[in-house]
Amino acid sequence: MKTVRKVAVVGYCRIPFARQNTAYAEIGNREMLEAALNGLVAKYKLEGELLGEVAGGAVIKKSSEGELVRESVMNTKLNQATPACDLQQACDTGIESAIYIANKIALGQIDSGIACGVDSTSQVPIVISEHLRKSLLEIRRSKTTMAKLKAIAGIKLKDLKPVVPTIDEPKTGLSMGGHTEYTAKYYKITREDQDAFALESHQKMAKAYDEGFFDDMLIPFMGLDKDNNLRRDSTIEKLAKIKPAFDKVNGTLTAGNSTPFTDGASSVLLASEEWAAKHNLPVLAYITYAEIAAIDYVEEKHKLLLAPVYAANRMLKKAALTLQDFDFYEIHEAFAAQVLGTLKIWESEELSKSFGFGALGKIDRNKLNVKGSSLAAAHPFAATGGRIIGTLAKLLNQKGSGRGFISICAARGQGVTMILEK
Repeated sequence: MKTVRKVAVVGYCRIPFARQNTAYAEIGNREMLEAALNGLVAKYKLEGELLGEVAGGAVIKKSSEGELVRESVMNTKLNQATPACDLQQACDTGIESAIYIANKIALGQIDSGIACGVDSTSQVPIVISEHLRKSLLEIRRSKTTMAKLKAIAGIKLKDLKPVVPTIDEPKTGLSMGGHTEYTAKYYKITREDQDAFALESHQKMAKAYDEGFFDDMLIPFMGLDKDNNLRRDSTIEKLAKIKPAFDKVNGTLTAGNSTPFTDGASSVLLASEEWAAKHNLPVLAYITYAEIAAIDYVEEKHKLLLAPVYAANRMLKKAALTLQDFDFYEIHEAFAAQVLGTLKIWESEELSKSFGFGALGKIDRNKLNVKGSSLAAAHPFAATGGRIIGTLAKLLNQKGSGRGFISICAARGQGVTMILEK
C-alpha cells in the first residue's frame, strides 16, 4: 500500500451565476462549463498540460450531453489526452466530483485534476410524451410502409404536447421547497428568522464584492462580472412583503428566503503537494475529510435536506474534532429554513437524539458563510460545490492557517460534508 498523500486545493475559477432566463438564457451547459474551465486554464497557465483527470457534471442534462465534461475539456487548451468523466449527485455533484478527484490524488493514481460543475435551468430539455416516444420507435422498427403508416396513425394530437421536466421528488411528488415547508413547520423556523438570514447573506456578499474578495475568483462572461441574483437594496421590509412560494396559505418560504433557479459553472484545481510545487502554485488549503450521507424522507417529509446532519456527525468522529473546532463554516443555503433547521438540530440534545446521537453544539454565527452564500449568489445545482470550495480555500489561505467546515444538502435525501485545512 502506498502512503496516502495530502490533497491540495491550488486553484479555482467560476463564471458569475445568473438567474434563470437572464444573461445565459440562450446558452447551455457546455458553453458555460467551457468558460469556467478555460478561465482556470488561463489563470494557472495550464495550456498544453496533461492532467490526471477532470470530473464533474450537471444535474439537468440533455440527451446529447452524455459526455459533457470530456467534450468541454476538448474545447479547452489542456492537453487533449486529458481524460474526463461525468458524475451526478444532485446538488452534491460539484463537491462529490472534488472528492472523486481528491481520492485519486491521495492514492497516487493521479497527481492533478479538476473538479467542476455546471447547470442551466434556462435551457432545460423538453421531453416528448411517452406514447409519442414509443410510436416513433415503432416507426423506426417497422419494416414495411404499411407498418410505418399504422404506427403514425396511432399518434394523437394530445401526444404532441411536450413534457417539461420537473425537480419534484418522485417518491413524494413534492419539490424541495415543498419539503422544506415541512422542515420549517416541524422545527418551528419563523418567517422572520428566515428573512433575516436571507438578508444577511446578501449583505455579506455585497460587502465581499466591495472589498474585492471575488475579483480573482470569477471571470466575466456574457456581459456579467457579478452574480446577478445579489440584491444590494434588499431590506427586511421588502422581504416581508413577498408572498409564500410553496404553501400559499400557511407557508413561510418565499422567493426571498429561497434560492432561485440559476445558470452557472465552477471549477477547482486539485493536486498533490509535489505537483503544486513543480508548477509554482501555492497550496491554498488541503482537503482532509469528507463524508456522504443519505436520509429517509418519504415517511418524514421534513427530513429531505437534512442528510448533512448524519454526514457531519460521522465525519467529525473520524477527524476527532468537534463542531466548534473550525475557523469558518460554509453551509449551502438552499433555503434559509434548511440552514436554520440544521443548526437547530445540532444545538439541541432532544432533536439530535431523534437522529441517533448527541448534540454537536452551537457554532459561532460570525464564522458562518462570511462572504455570503447561495441565497445571494444563487444556486446552479452542480456548480455550487466548486463555488464553496473555492471560497473556503481562499479564506483559509488569507488567514494563513485554520480549518473550514462545508455542508451541502441535496435532492433525494442526500448530503455531504467536508473539511479543509491550512
